Amino acid sequence: MTLKVTHVTDVTDGESGADGTGRGSAGGPAALRRHEDGWAVLRVSGELDLVTSPALRQSVHDVVAAGGHSVVLDLSGVVFCDSSGVGVLIAARRLMRSCQGRLRLILPARGAADGSHVNRVLGALGVRRLFDVYPDVDAAVDEESRPLSA
Repeated sequence: MTLKVTHVTDVTDGESGADGTGRGSAGGPAALRRHEDGWAVLRVSGELDLVTSPALRQSVHDVVAAGGHSVVLDLSGVVFCDSSGVGVLIAARRLMRSCQGRLRLILPARGAADGSHVNRVLGALGVRRLFDVYPDVDAAVDEESRPLSA
């Protein structure tokens, strides 16, 4: 299985992917979604491992290079994540903090109950608490919403 990183259709200014081509770094169809408050949303699906994690790293860097400082990574479609994937998530957190940005992760609301793979991996490694996790995109971009507890 491969990794697919999709930048969701823009809702405010009609821009396409971070490079303006309408395609994401991973080569999938993409358009950068910027919510009214400036959030960029990247939907990630498939396996996040040694082979595929560089595509996610590049997508996050592309968003930041294009001026994005508020990023949501929707990981609800990720079926497998190894230590390389976790490393990319931690590096993304570090990058966003270095530019005074914000990073939020989406893990399905049922993640804790059903034990979503990414949630289990982050918890087992003791790094889940490093991230602001939300159940869906609407909650993640809502400034009034609070993250799920670790």
